[in-house]
Amino acid sequence: MKRRDFLKNASAFAGITLLPSSVWSLTKNTKLRTAHIGVGGMGASDLASIASHGMVEVTALCDVDSNYLAAAQKLFPNAKVFTDYRKLFSQMGKDIDAVIVSTPDHTHAPASIMAMEMSKPVYCQKPLTHHVFEARAMRKMAEDKKLVTQMGIQIHSWKEYRGTAQLIQSGIIGKVHTVRAWSNKNWGYDGPAPTGSDPVPSNLDWNLWLGTSPERPYKDKVYHPGNWRKLLDYGCGTLGDMGVHIFDTPYTALALDVPKTICCECRKPNGFSHPEHNVVTYKFPGTEYTAKTLKWVWYDGRDAPKNDKELAMPAGEKLPEQGSMFIGEKGRLLLPHIGYPKLIIENKFEKFDFPVLEEVDHYHQFVDACLGKTETSAPFSYASRLTESILLGVVANRFPGKKLHWDNATSKFSKAEANLLLDMKYRVF
Repeated sequence: MKRRDFLKNASAFAGITLLPSSVWSLTKNTKLRTAHIGVGGMGASDLASIASHGMVEVTALCDVDSNYLAAAQKLFPNAKVFTDYRKLFSQMGKDIDAVIVSTPDHTHAPASIMAMEMSKPVYCQKPLTHHVFEARAMRKMAEDKKLVTQMGIQIHSWKEYRGTAQLIQSGIIGKVHTVRAWSNKNWGYDGPAPTGSDPVPSNLDWNLWLGTSPERPYKDKVYHPGNWRKLLDYGCGTLGDMGVHIFDTPYTALALDVPKTICCECRKPNGFSHPEHNVVTYKFPGTEYTAKTLKWVWYDGRDAPKNDKELAMPAGEKLPEQGSMFIGEKGRLLLPHIGYPKLIIENKFEKFDFPVLEEVDHYHQFVDACLGKTETSAPFSYASRLTESILLGVVANRFPGKKLHWDNATSKFSKAEANLLLDMKYRVF
C-alpha cells in the first residue's frame, strides 16, 4: 500500500475530518496542548522535556506498550491515553495543538504525516524517516501547509555544535575537502534471523507495534523494546541512529545538500539486519565552504574508525569513540561527540577563540515556534535533506562495494535495483 492509500484508509478508520490550519488556531488556548506518540525510552525523555515548558499542557499519551503508557499516565494523570495513534487523532483531533512522535523509525512517517494532514505542528525523533520517499513527502507536506516542525536532534541546538559551525564558516581551517566521521556503537547484527515465535507479552500490542511494516511473528528480546534499530524493517542501523547526530554539525557548517555518489564497504546483505561494520564513502557537490567536491567517509561498529593519517592525533592522544574530523586547506578540526572542538595545525593542538553563544533548548524552541515566538532550527526542510543523505548510505549497505549514483532532481539512483529500496508498501493494520 502506498503512502497516499495508507492515509486514505487510516483516515477512514479513524473517522478524521481534515480541516485547514485556521480551525486549530492556538490563539483560542492559553497553553499548547500536546499529544505524545511513543512514551517509553527516548519518548519518555521527549515527554519530560516538552512538558517542562511552562506553556505546555500534556493532553494525550499514546503507546503500544501498556507499561510505558501507565508510567507516563502517572506523571500526567489528566491526559487521555491511547494505544493506537489513529484513534488518538480521531477522538482528540480538535483538542490537541501539536504532536510529538517518538516511536521506532518505521512509524515516524506514518504518524507524522497523519498529524500534518490535520495541520498539526510536529516534533519527530531522528532519523526523520525510515525511507527516502517518506523524507521528501514529509518535507513537502510541512512546506505546503506552512507547519512548524522540528526533528529531534537535540545537540543541534547546543553551543558546542552551533559554535563549531560558525568556526568552519569563518574559515578557521580554510575550505574543507574531506570529512571523516565515526561511531563505535554497533546497531548491526551479523547473525542468523530468528526462527519460530514466542508468546506476545500481555503489555504489548504487537500488531500496532508493527504498524505499516510487514507482518512477522513475535520473538522475545529481538524487536521490542531495544534491538529494532539493528533490523532493516524497523531501524536504520548505527548510521541512522548516531550518524544523524554526528553528521549534523558538518552538514550544517558546510551548507551541504544531498550526495552525488555513495559506496558502502560491508558484509553481504542478509535481508534481515544491518551490518555490524560499515565504511560509507560519500561524494557531495561543493559549496562555498568546501573544495569543488567534498569527500565524506563514515565508519561504524566496534573499533571504528580504521586507522588513517587524516585522523592521526597529536602527542599520542586517542580519538574519541564517536566524532568527526574536518580536513581543510589550513589544518584540521576535531569535533568529539559530545564536546567542544579541537584545532589541529601541523599535527599540533592550537588555541583559538570559541564563539560566545546563548543556551538554546531544542524542545522549548519547538514550543515557542508553535506559539509564534521564534523559528525552529531543525525544521523538516533541513531535517529531510540530512536524513536523505543518511538513508542513501543505509541503502548502499545492500550493495557492498558498488558505487551508487544519486540524481537529486529525479530522486532516483542510476541503478534500478537500488530504487526499489527508496519506497515501501505500507501494511494495512
